[in-house]
Amino acid sequence: MDAEDQPDKPPAMPAVKRIAEPPIDYGVAAEDYGTHRQGFPAEFFHRLHAMRVGLAGQRLLDLGTGTGLLAREFARRGCLVTGVDFSARLLAVAERANAGEVVRPRYLRVRAESTRLPAASFDIAAAGTSWHLFNRTAAAREARRVLAPGGRLVIAHLDWHTAPGTVAAATLRLMERYGPRALAASTFVYPDWTQDLIAAGFSQWEAFGFTLPLQYTPRGWRGRVRASQRGAPMMDPAALDRFDASLGRMLARQFPGPLLSVQHRVFAVVAR
Repeated sequence: MDAEDQPDKPPAMPAVKRIAEPPIDYGVAAEDYGTHRQGFPAEFFHRLHAMRVGLAGQRLLDLGTGTGLLAREFARRGCLVTGVDFSARLLAVAERANAGEVVRPRYLRVRAESTRLPAASFDIAAAGTSWHLFNRTAAAREARRVLAPGGRLVIAHLDWHTAPGTVAAATLRLMERYGPRALAASTFVYPDWTQDLIAAGFSQWEAFGFTLPLQYTPRGWRGRVRASQRGAPMMDPAALDRFDASLGRMLARQFPGPLLSVQHRVFAVVAR
């Protein structure tokens, strides 16, 4: 790994209990991430709105904002959004994407587990497909600290739905030939991980989940896969190039056509 590929150095911080380094660095895939990743669908925000999340005027903290997909969508819906992430590369992409927005989130390079933001300063804290990357216990405590009384924590995931015969299932089988097989859970483990929420002081929650297809061109899906956890963050460049070429051949052979319908699953838990 080149020096420029190393995770960004943390900013100077006050003495606190040490938090483990992020397990993987999505910054190495920042351009693919910003170009090819799709955000949560409209149905996701409709369901949250019914749970009083994402209302106009709410102060919202987006934990692990990455390239700002979730932050920008909440801002479009009238929320006052702050996005935090530890990767300078991902935040640079987020800042560039802000240029086309009328209402722009602000972004800060800090850890989700220790934001150093004022206590009780947000109505909503949200983590979109990022909670599994945090020290969950510390992140839950920090979310509780920055939330005002009555505030809500949203933990949401948008993942591939790898039912047999799907594009995602075929892609995953191919990935296992080029990258690591054994990885930590990449989605919220419900209800097991709610113990972290209870320990942090969240005593009530609601949850929902559903599946849906997202449309990609073959080129777009290849870029999306390169920006996935098992792609550029985990493979060396040579292996990634070989995998990407194999993926292109597989898609042309098994799923020909100009568009791919890729099944996904959405899950969210809203705690307070």
